[in-house]
Amino acid sequence: MIGLTSHHKYYLYNKVCDMRKGFDGLSGIVQQEMASDPLDGSVYIFVNRRRDRMKMLVWESGGFMLYYKRLEQGTFELPNSAIASKLGLSWETLVLMLTGISLVQEKRKKRYTRLVKSV
Repeated sequence: MIGLTSHHKYYLYNKVCDMRKGFDGLSGIVQQEMASDPLDGSVYIFVNRRRDRMKMLVWESGGFMLYYKRLEQGTFELPNSAIASKLGLSWETLVLMLTGISLVQEKRKKRYTRLVKSV
């Protein structure tokens, strides 16, 4: 299946990324610098220094998928981030970033979320 949904978990690499990196280079960053498993089905997002290119790496049934977007004009607005090497994003925030809507004025309305009991 091709497509990303709100059911995925999204993580932004909180440093500048060389866009020449492919599947192996990006999965190496996920393992070594983000301390995550690239095979866990989460979407890992990488942005270049000029913030006009974005790659998203995700493992889907039997192989990696790599999504790549290059802006012809403008830049991606990134959320305010902590010092950690990865930042969890919501599906909605990713869509705002991709469509060029400002994250500064982002105001969320209260929504129901189901609490998961730990075993």
